[in-house]
Amino acid sequence: MSFGLFNVPTPANEPVKEYRPGSPEREALKLALQDFRSQETDIPMYIDGQEVRSDRKLRVAPPHDHQHTLGYFYEGDSQHVNQAIEAALAAKDAWANLSWEHRASIFLKAADLIAGPYRARINAATMLGQSKNAYQAEIDSACELIDFLRFNVHYATDIYRQQPNSSPGVWNRLEYRPLEGFVFALTPFNFTAIAGNLPTSAALMGNTVVWKPAYTQVLSAKVIMEVLLEAGLPNGVINLIYVDGPVAGEVIFNHQDFAGIHFTGSTGVFQQIWGTIGANIHKYKSYPRIVGETGGKDFVLVHKSADSDEVATGLVRGAFEYQGQKCSAASRAYVPSTLWPAIEARMKQFLGKMKMGVTEDFTNFINAVIDEKSFKKITAYIDEAKQNSQVSIVSGGNYDGSKGYFVEPTVLKVNDPKYRTMCEEIFGPVLSIYVYEPSEFENVVKLVNDTSPYALTGSIFAKDRYVIEQVSHSLQNAAGNFYINDKPTGAVVGQQPFGGARASGTNDKAGSALNLYRWVSARTIKETYVSPKHYGYPFLQGE
Repeated sequence: MSFGLFNVPTPANEPVKEYRPGSPEREALKLALQDFRSQETDIPMYIDGQEVRSDRKLRVAPPHDHQHTLGYFYEGDSQHVNQAIEAALAAKDAWANLSWEHRASIFLKAADLIAGPYRARINAATMLGQSKNAYQAEIDSACELIDFLRFNVHYATDIYRQQPNSSPGVWNRLEYRPLEGFVFALTPFNFTAIAGNLPTSAALMGNTVVWKPAYTQVLSAKVIMEVLLEAGLPNGVINLIYVDGPVAGEVIFNHQDFAGIHFTGSTGVFQQIWGTIGANIHKYKSYPRIVGETGGKDFVLVHKSADSDEVATGLVRGAFEYQGQKCSAASRAYVPSTLWPAIEARMKQFLGKMKMGVTEDFTNFINAVIDEKSFKKITAYIDEAKQNSQVSIVSGGNYDGSKGYFVEPTVLKVNDPKYRTMCEEIFGPVLSIYVYEPSEFENVVKLVNDTSPYALTGSIFAKDRYVIEQVSHSLQNAAGNFYINDKPTGAVVGQQPFGGARASGTNDKAGSALNLYRWVSARTIKETYVSPKHYGYPFLQGE
């Protein structure tokens, strides 16, 4: 066998295509959209590299056109969960022992496939299945997923290079083994890139994976698996199943070989999973790794020294891109009364020009929320706010679910900074604003820190550098990703590792080496060249 210490290609962030009228990427995307809409896609599970179908077919529809059928996926049961676990465990030894450069090559090839022949297809699947406009799909399902794949290879290589010092006559080595058992990846609907990253980051480090995506993301999940299989991923390394959460959990969290969970989703579900793992801790071969990114109630704090146009732009983009269905979306803002009239007027101007409708019309900035359940939850908050005398509707407040789950971008001005829309995660296009007197700034900083149990993202808009430094320090635990004079969304792999603490998760920073360390178990090896042959030490000698 030949060996080498290989340098992987230096990663660079994938350029974001613009999709201007007449551009080749726009035409390719339109054709891919037509292709998906012209047929009913068959969406099987993938277990041990094989397509698996069940007797239960569930319909997939665009959230913005819920009468149209995009296809059907096959819902599995506990039997399929067990099959996926068995396949993962059977594939484990060969995968873990595959030379590092060959594991890395698979994911680098997957990145190139998405950047090239699969780009339009994965973006179209995301646009239709998850109701994202062309730009939001491009930065997610193409660019961010490509970046995850390429940068993770780079970070993994750096991890493997980290080695201990050796003293004379001794060689100390550190091995980074995969976890003992299988990893469970539980992924959300809102980012195709997250759905792709959670199973592949663990697999990159030599683990085998059972992957359960959200039912509302299965169309783009199928495309991810198509890419991985074409890239040469061996059978059983990542097993994709569509199973109800409690059914999957009952099998997985009682299995002795459960080694870890990579999770993005709600705080409530994550806490329930954590409790279940704790209760079953005696059943496992090792202590499972628990990695999760959960909810957020992300803030924008505005100081009197801020620029009102910059604030209005940051609020509109931060709160309403992808209908506010980002864990990082701006959901609560604190604005000084001196700037509020200008900010309000500018926001109304922006929102008055935004179009809302289907994703296939590229002139629409706003599309639909993900499903009927989400639609009802969001509109219930809006209806309650309309009935509250302490809340005023600055903009929006209308909705229509007859053809698609459309909710207008809604801005609420609240008199009570602890009103429920300032505190609770809504996960929709609703921004709550509290207007304060500039003299109360210190108290407002405390409000920002204490109002929500979450600590995912947040931002400060200010020109006063002393204020920026003060707030950065005072709110150091209030956001895992903190932005200065920018919206609190849009973290880029390799630039802003993403994750929060408190009720927002374990802050293991997707898009960095910190996350990959969670999927290895280190082994220290000490080799002594000339071993001692007597127990004695020099201090034992007499005078």
